[in-house]
Amino acid sequence: MESNLEDLIKIFAKTADETQMHKLFEEVFTPSEQKDFALRWNLMKDLYRGIPQREIAANHGISLCKITRGSKILKQKDSYCRRILSDRYDDHLHI
Repeated sequence: MESNLEDLIKIFAKTADETQMHKLFEEVFTPSEQKDFALRWNLMKDLYRGIPQREIAANHGISLCKITRGSKILKQKDSYCRRILSDRYDDHLHI
């Protein structure tokens, strides 16, 4: 039997339209949850850009503990987030 998480992941994977994805986020997640997702992604981008963890914590008003998780993820060679960020920013940042 498929878990609720697996079902939700399949729904997100099938939602290719940006407007529909935005609507899905609004309907499934609270504004606070959406803000948390955006914050997590912003700190991942900052880490990838090489911004020091203490500076990220000060800029976003968050603890170093939240940043540490993102840092560990980006250090993994098989990290999907790292690959997304690399594809998105390396040409721009000339990394």
